[in-house]
Formats: sequence, C-alpha cells, structure tokens
Amino acid sequence: MSRPITLFTGQWADLPFEEVCRLAAGWGYDGLEIACSGDHFEVDKALADDDYVPAKRELLKSYGLDVWTISNHLVGQAVCDDPIDERHKAILPARIWGDGEPEGVRRRAAAEMADTARAAAKLGVRTVVGFTGSKIWKYVAMFPPVSQAVIDDGYQDFADRWNPILDVFDEVGVRFAHEVHPSEIAYDYWTTKRALEAVGNRPAFGLNWDPSHFIWQDLDPIGFILDFADRIYHVDCKDTKKRFDGRNGRLGSHLAWADPRRGWDFVSTGHGDVPWEESFRALNSIGYAGPISVEWEDAGMDRLRGAEEAITYLRTVLFEPPSASFDAAFATDH
Repeated sequence: MSRPITLFTGQWADLPFEEVCRLAAGWGYDGLEIACSGDHFEVDKALADDDYVPAKRELLKSYGLDVWTISNHLVGQAVCDDPIDERHKAILPARIWGDGEPEGVRRRAAAEMADTARAAAKLGVRTVVGFTGSKIWKYVAMFPPVSQAVIDDGYQDFADRWNPILDVFDEVGVRFAHEVHPSEIAYDYWTTKRALEAVGNRPAFGLNWDPSHFIWQDLDPIGFILDFADRIYHVDCKDTKKRFDGRNGRLGSHLAWADPRRGWDFVSTGHGDVPWEESFRALNSIGYAGPISVEWEDAGMDRLRGAEEAITYLRTVLFEPPSASFDAAFATDH
C-alpha cells in the first residue's frame, strides 16, 4: 500500500465528526489526523469512558478510514505562552481555561497534554502533533532588546514544563511531534536546534514538518528535512504563496488571512511556492514512512472544493521510494 494521505480535522471542527468522516471518505482520503477539537476527539471522555475510543474506531471503520495521529495544537499552545489572555480563552476548553488565572491555565494545559498521550495510546496511535507555546515569542522583534539571560530562561521554562509531559509520552509509548511554527518555542532552524537541546534531545520530542511556515520565512524546507532526519515524526501538507512587492511584508500587517495586501497567504496545495516533488524525494531519502496529512487553510477557496483538489494533486506528485537501489539495478543491468 502507498503511504496514506490523511485530512487534518482542525479546520473542520465546526462540523460533527461523522460528517467529516463522510466527506473525507468521499474524496478518497485514507484516514484522518484527528484534532482534539469539537466532538472530533475529546481527551477527557476518551480516558473516562471505556466505550468512547471503540466507538470512534468503529465510526472510522464504517467509512473505510484509519487514524495514525491525533493533534492537540490549541491546548499545547497554552503550556508555555506568556501572556495568557483572551486569545487563549477563545481556543481552550472551558475546563482548561477555568478562572483564567495564567499559571493555572498553563498547569491545566500541561496536565491535558499528558492525558493526550494516554488517550492516544488508548486509541492505538503513536504520534501526537501539536504546539508548545513560548514564553519568549513576544521578544521576536527584540526591541527594546532583552538580555541573553531572558532568552535562556525561555528555553528553560519550556524544558521545565514539557519534560514532565514527555515523561508520560515515554511511559505510554507515544511521541510528540512539535509543529515548527512562528509563535512557538521552535519556529525556524536555530530555534529548533535550541529546543531539542533544551529537552536533552530526548526521542519523545520530535517534529511535525509543515513547509508553509518555512516558505514565508525564506527558509529551506528540504534542507530542514535532511538536517533533522531522525526527528521528522509527522508531515502536514500546507502550501504558501509569497507576495513581497514592496508594500506587502512577511509579517502580515495585521490583515486578515485572505486580504490580498498581505505579503503571504496559505493557498491550495500545488498552487504556491512549496517544492512538493523535491520535498517528497527528501522524505523518501530519510525513510519517512508515516502519513501525509492535508491541512487545509486556504481562506480564498471554499474548503469543500479545496480539500478534494488537494488530495487529487497529492496523488499526482506523491511517489514511493524505489524498491531497489540504483547501484544494485545498475550492477544487474550490466
């Protein structure tokens, strides 16, 4: 069987889970990357109700779908973020937000991420994708400048909060795949190296490769795959189109996603600047064998059309590595 193509359900959490299953199956997806949002996957129910996970599995099976990964980006964001404010209240379950006292929110979010590992194990998946949040993202522009000690403290804060979570991941045999992304502790090459070092390069902490976030920062997504070959635990496919024309900048100018005055935007897979064929060659070269997940986020296109278009495109460019090495084939031929 070729590498499975899944649909990330985070952008579909307004729809009932069964409706997303029906749509994805109709478009030809092999499975779902299930978000812990809406009724798609509820961590507390998965742990409290012994019938919950079997029912999810049965529903997936009824539509011919499977699951290899679950994602909990929104709760993970609150583990390290500073400040914690109304933005987090809008994305967190009420039981995690509580009274909104920042440190209480962070601690409840950390406990939920540990429980997410336990719920993933119960579901039978080995990888949880998500964000980490960051105490120091607010200093990204570095003016007024802060001391190196402040930055060092940010990475130490990340390690102090995430190492106990990762202990639980180790206990249950699940890995965390951090999505390298602006606003996170790791958002580019050097911050990824620093984040990995902060947690002692422990195997429980790996990476979710989403090339869109590299393209609009002018980073090399293919080089990232090769440099972090042993840490690519999951792949999300999302494309980006840059429009740097002298007025439109990469920081977005506080404009809405689909506003044409932005310097970049997420677009339909295959319509942007991501070198997809070269990316899949790089993934093949490092032996990545996991799912390829479509994360649909094109604000300029209807998602019902776009999600179908995305899998059609991926089927044309996604290819398996050769079954025999070139050297072996060459030797046989001669």
